[in-house]
Amino acid sequence: QVQLVASGGGLVQAGGSLRLSCAASGRTFSNYLMGWFRQAPGKEREFVAAITRSGGSTQSADSVKGRFTISRDNAKNTVYLQMDSLKSEDTAVYYCAASRGALLKPRSLRPSEFDYWGQGTQVTVSS
Repeated sequence: QVQLVASGGGLVQAGGSLRLSCAASGRTFSNYLMGWFRQAPGKEREFVAAITRSGGSTQSADSVKGRFTISRDNAKNTVYLQMDSLKSEDTAVYYCAASRGALLKPRSLRPSEFDYWGQGTQVTVSS
């Protein structure tokens, strides 16, 4: 069992930045591929970014590429999402997730490929 606690959301103006954090506990953090998803009202949960167990490779959705950066610190059992140049369309609840078996693929990862989820943190971007 892995427990994930996301934090760092808030209200920011368009063009601004936020840094989300997700602290993990319960199992060996470095055994899990980590990801960030988001869900806007009335929409399905969508992939944002993922990072391999070692942190050596990352993948991002086209909609955030060049603006968002995922990273992890295995010594601190934490994964981060640095969000820059925020847009109003980035407004959503952001969830971190952990996967035992998933690998990065030449397509967006699906929520069903992740085993554990954090509680979500709200990001609101005002235009």
